[in-house]
Amino acid sequence: MAQHSDEVKAVEQVDKRLMVGGRWRDASGGATFAVEDPSTGEALCRVADAGRDDAFAALDAAAGAQASWAAVAPRERGEVLRRAFEILMERQEELALLMTLEMGKPLAEARGEIAYAAEFLRWFSEEAVRVSGGYATSPDGKSRFLIMKRPVGPSMLITPWNFPMAMGTRKIGPAVAAGCTMVLKPAQQTPLCALALAGILEEAGLPEGVLSVLPTTDPGGVTEPLLRDGRIRKVSFTGSTGVGRALLEQSAEQVLRTSMELGGNAPFLVFGDADLDAAVEGAMQAKMRNIGEACTAANRFYVHESVAAEFSRRLGERMGALTVGRGTEDGVQVGPLIDSRAREKVQRLVDDAVDRGARVVVGGGEAEGPGYFYRPTVLENVSQDSDMYSTEIFGPVAPVSVFSTDEEALSAANDTEYGLVSYVYTSDVKRALRVSEALETGMVGLNQGIVSNPAAPFGGVKHSGLGREGGTVGIEEFLDTKYVGIGGI
Repeated sequence: MAQHSDEVKAVEQVDKRLMVGGRWRDASGGATFAVEDPSTGEALCRVADAGRDDAFAALDAAAGAQASWAAVAPRERGEVLRRAFEILMERQEELALLMTLEMGKPLAEARGEIAYAAEFLRWFSEEAVRVSGGYATSPDGKSRFLIMKRPVGPSMLITPWNFPMAMGTRKIGPAVAAGCTMVLKPAQQTPLCALALAGILEEAGLPEGVLSVLPTTDPGGVTEPLLRDGRIRKVSFTGSTGVGRALLEQSAEQVLRTSMELGGNAPFLVFGDADLDAAVEGAMQAKMRNIGEACTAANRFYVHESVAAEFSRRLGERMGALTVGRGTEDGVQVGPLIDSRAREKVQRLVDDAVDRGARVVVGGGEAEGPGYFYRPTVLENVSQDSDMYSTEIFGPVAPVSVFSTDEEALSAANDTEYGLVSYVYTSDVKRALRVSEALETGMVGLNQGIVSNPAAPFGGVKHSGLGREGGTVGIEEFLDTKYVGIGGI
């Protein structure tokens, strides 16, 4: 499929080499790999493919720059982030197009992600000057306690393909604000947004050595040696629980600080007293944001028996009316899944649910033509033992089950190893508080279908992760606390 001139320009203007310690260079040995357009299955371009030698060059740069970067005034670090925020917003259109080309989401959503990503830079530009400690008198009055914060040190940042710009800024923002140097490994499927972000930070005045960006087809070969080296002191990862477990094992050797934003299996509870119009609208947001390819996506819909049939009917109408197509086309609301494996997984989960008795309300299969498209799907009467109730669907599929009592709904919602986010729709204040407290998740969307916000702490419990990103606590993940005892007073 021939690309339009603006698409060619969006790809061409990104430097496709590695960013190592603030300098652009080819991969050692000159290796490259292709970046694919998931709407066509065709290659957009080739980028440098980092290896072990490149990884250690990046680590050398990060370790060498750590002391000088930590000594930079907080205001100055914050101003770098503020300038980067302004550049992102000035280039929102071209960056959105770049994202759509390599990841597939429609342009409207890509524009939204650029704004969302930029907000992390603005938020942490303001947090940079708010890092504070404390001073206290010991209980016996004979000494004083001085509490101070210092950057944790060189940090390994590993980002996923589904939000290729926002997941970068959500980690880079607090690391820069705290005074940490960084090595960023973006997902193989979507390296262009990370490389574009590196160029913007360079333009905004980030000093050499502070950031390296290493696209690679060998993530384990690049990251594991660095985590075992001893000079990396922090790892922040967003991705699957399986990979998170492996990274935790590798991080244990050097006792690294870790932040893990892992998988989700979000329940969406609709009680009998819910505003059904609002619940359906929230379901569309919670399910279809990012084509369903989000850890926060509603994965299991539990609807009270008094409104279940009507909810499924309305949701089916809304999902069935969505326009599927290439994200660059006008009016498209649902783009392709990221690759053929993702689409095959979604189809397998749907087939399993149907085999166990689920009924297809709408959709239920792949869309015709090139690319990795899947039709928006609603299933009803989905059995609790269906594979999709224990697996992240990561696609545009909404499985609906019925419950009778609050206790039954809570039991089903909590019956998972994951605990990232839940969604609750009810008009009863007491029920809202009772259910929100009982849900075993790090976040709850109460009568709203989106919880992500740079000013709020994002993260989960159980197998959904460790630590929090965003909010006033986000920068703490990149800071160590030091206590100085002052005697003889």
